[in-house]
Amino acid sequence: MGPIQQIITTKLQSALTPEFLEVLNESYMHSVPTGSESHFKIVVVSKNFVGQRLVKRHQLVYGILADELAGSVHALAMHTYTPVEWNDNNNGAPDSPSCLGGDKSV
Repeated sequence: MGPIQQIITTKLQSALTPEFLEVLNESYMHSVPTGSESHFKIVVVSKNFVGQRLVKRHQLVYGILADELAGSVHALAMHTYTPVEWNDNNNGAPDSPSCLGGDKSV
């Protein structure tokens, strides 16, 4: 786990006390140098999301990770669930799509 991924994990753990948290560095799927930490996917299951619309959940996460998003993190795919939603989804989140930017081709 790289330093940015660790910071993201620590901040989300501290702020949201999630029941489930997955922070994946998906930079390798994009046109970036090897070892980059620029594209992340997060899956967060937290009671803090109960009663909040999706946009409010994302705003909360953006606020927690403001420094990282203002720095080296270029993209953040978020999947935010309440515990009930997570159970209804069979404890899973969608896969990320393939990158078609940069020198990637269809």
